Amino acid sequence: MTRRKLFLILAASTACGALALSAARARDVPKVATGFVANIVCSETFVSGLDPRRNVTETIDAMPGARLLTWAMDTEVDLDRRDVTVTLFGLGRSHAVYREGLGCTLEHGEMLADTALPPARPQAASLPEIAGPVLVAPQSPQLAAALDRAFAEPAEPPFRHTRAVVVMKDGRIVAERYADGIGIETPLLGFSMSKSAISALIGILVRDGKLAVDRPVPIAVWQDPKDPRHAITVDELLRHTAGLALGSSLEASLASVLEPVNRMKYMESDMAAFAERAALEGVPGRVWNYHDGNYLILSHLIRNAAGGHAADVMRFARRELFDPLGMRNVVMQFDAAGTPEGSGAMMASARDWARLGQLYLNDGMAGDKRILPEGWVKYSASPTPNGWVGIGAGFWTNLGDSLGANFRVKHGWPRDAFFAKGTIGQYAIIVPSQHLVIVRLGRSPNMPPEADGVFELVRDVVTATSTGARLAGGN
Repeated sequence: MTRRKLFLILAASTACGALALSAARARDVPKVATGFVANIVCSETFVSGLDPRRNVTETIDAMPGARLLTWAMDTEVDLDRRDVTVTLFGLGRSHAVYREGLGCTLEHGEMLADTALPPARPQAASLPEIAGPVLVAPQSPQLAAALDRAFAEPAEPPFRHTRAVVVMKDGRIVAERYADGIGIETPLLGFSMSKSAISALIGILVRDGKLAVDRPVPIAVWQDPKDPRHAITVDELLRHTAGLALGSSLEASLASVLEPVNRMKYMESDMAAFAERAALEGVPGRVWNYHDGNYLILSHLIRNAAGGHAADVMRFARRELFDPLGMRNVVMQFDAAGTPEGSGAMMASARDWARLGQLYLNDGMAGDKRILPEGWVKYSASPTPNGWVGIGAGFWTNLGDSLGANFRVKHGWPRDAFFAKGTIGQYAIIVPSQHLVIVRLGRSPNMPPEADGVFELVRDVVTATSTGARLAGGN
């Protein structure tokens, strides 16, 4: 056989394989699309208390091309059963079920695991109180103007749909504002900001000697030394350099429904098991590829270390993280197998997201209590090689010389800023040099980068709170 014939045969085989794969993924589109909508509507109807029609409209507005599918969706919200059913052209039925304290779970015809959650018995918080029980008005005219701009809508799309902004300076809230129907205790979906909370819980396991970032992860199906996945470390999962072939989670758009990682999230009962079955597409540690599978596996590690059940995870998270920080309005949602959906489904009030940011501003301390191991905050903000968006280990970062970091600095962000980030406009931004934490939640398109107004918000807040700016009640 000539080299040319061999090349043509290989090319044809590859093309056929790609077409078959594309066709297989295309069959998943209705289920993935309806699963996404069902999960969000269920969570923000029964946990957040938002109007489902407004919620769907704002979410779809923020996702380019999504209306090509959503116009044909039928969404049924049952307020008595507290569940949501969504179909597309009568196909791809997805059913999300609300469970008290556990948020919403997509069920796929199976019995949902761990339905009994232990009652919450909050401990006294170690983090000093960040505000009183009432809304904190902006403490200066400059901060008031910053919030006015953050909530102002442009004359034409893309719209911002800002839902909440909280500004903390020196550990106290100096400004906050919420959209209609949202308040200081309303849990809001953080999407991939959830990853930063999962990173914190992993840090606690490292503190306690149960994990090490530079050691292979203790996943049962990877224990064979002949399996190349055997070498994957906790650090590589945290930084998205594990090399697992699951596609990408970097974009929220119509095209993203074809990614295998979204089959994992919206069609699989056991998301972590699906991620752990994925083959390698590269040598671990060599290539950066952001996808949710990495954090589902980390969530599985937390579940195993906590005791194996959703209730164990909640006890662990409350005892070690949420209660010491005074995070009282948090819901960790779970898959049908009882693993936290730690890639993108945690819900918390804007104040609680700010408390998490304050922990990192305080170098992992809550008062005199060490929550995160020494050096964990510096590690979390350290840049990942080849992570062109500017990302560390569980947080995005402006440190280093990445394209994303330099872009943000060019647009007015301080170089030392690092942040939790969720798709379509969720941020918890930590600025150590300014003693600032800025939380912004909403429904804004990812592109163009200026659509959510966060560049302007950070610039405004830094200017309004910097040395020389006068805050009410300040020096």
